[in-house]
Amino acid sequence: MNYTEIMIRYGELSTKGKNRKIFISQLAQNVKRVLGDYPAVKIHADRDRMHLLLNGEDSAKILPKLEKVFGIQTFSPSVRVEKTMPAIREMVQIMIQSAYQPGQTFKITSKRSDHSFELDTNELNRELGGAVFEIFPEITVQMKKPNIEIRVEIRKEGAYLSYETIRGAGGLPVGTSGRGMLMLSGGIDSPVAGYLSMKRGVEVEAVHFASPPYTSEQALQKAKDLAAKIAPYAGSIQFIEVPFTEIQEEIKRVVPEGYLMTVTRRMMLRLTDAIRAARKGLVIINGESLGQVASQTLQSMVAINEVTTTPIIRPVVSMDKGEIIEIAEKIDTFELAIQPFEDCCTIFAPPQPKTRPKLDKAQAYEARLDIEGLMARSMAGLKVSEITEQSEQNKEFSDLL
Repeated sequence: MNYTEIMIRYGELSTKGKNRKIFISQLAQNVKRVLGDYPAVKIHADRDRMHLLLNGEDSAKILPKLEKVFGIQTFSPSVRVEKTMPAIREMVQIMIQSAYQPGQTFKITSKRSDHSFELDTNELNRELGGAVFEIFPEITVQMKKPNIEIRVEIRKEGAYLSYETIRGAGGLPVGTSGRGMLMLSGGIDSPVAGYLSMKRGVEVEAVHFASPPYTSEQALQKAKDLAAKIAPYAGSIQFIEVPFTEIQEEIKRVVPEGYLMTVTRRMMLRLTDAIRAARKGLVIINGESLGQVASQTLQSMVAINEVTTTPIIRPVVSMDKGEIIEIAEKIDTFELAIQPFEDCCTIFAPPQPKTRPKLDKAQAYEARLDIEGLMARSMAGLKVSEITEQSEQNKEFSDLL
């Protein structure tokens, strides 16, 4: 069907009171960013709903993109027709023919913002219900929870009809809760943590530690591909590549094997916090799940977290692995995450890391490092790029040529 407009419902934003305008404005910006490849689309954000005027753009390509925009509860594509009864009747009949399956029920819901129209809402409902019975005499009307609800809205500029209600991503618009630095590895958990943080309105920037030549170009690309999978929920993501080779080599040289993991994670957290401060972030986000690996015991978390006072958000901390995988499959990161390209954590992982590291010992071993110098050189080598779903699709295509 050749839709002309999409009507968006806000859902949770309706509870935001005096701040509602800020949330709606951010949602409009996010929608505009996500639909950047469709410049003809015009966005009109009102208090109760948002209208996208398609102006000839292909609705079949736009609808899937809106499903991933946080802050949208539901949306309905609609068709604009002339504000005459013959035109409205014809479109109602086209819609019911497209939607109806034997045994289903229906309802007509009319609304007039143009009160000069020839029929009132009750008359419209009766007249258009009759148009449906002309096509399917056996169909049943049901006022509560019908299978098909055809909505008709009479406005000054025309009549708008819709029958689909598509579920959106829910949550809050990305950017309304501030900025956080996501410690993005190549594994299953951290992309899920990023996705869940974005759902609560956090603007995520991905921090990835690379240790070439120990880690490969494929491992780096895998991390970028994972970022691209969650980018559509915000429009784009800043990807920050952190050079970590020198630091890992130095840690391996001077730190006992059992504490390699603890000291490495402390340095990662220090660097992430420095990047957060430089880029005006508020929190650090990671994919730690309690007890899953040696660095994620409570004792390890205490020993590692000591290097920062910045709040650390752990959206998957209490989830079982199966629950995390279920979300990873939903957002299409799971198959990428299990590709066998090792990141710097696994490359340098000791065979028997301490699961109950002592903070004083970690601090003593760490004192052997030139922490300030190592961090300064790593920060000087940061590489920042913008990741979008489209940019990574284009790269994958070019790789095939």
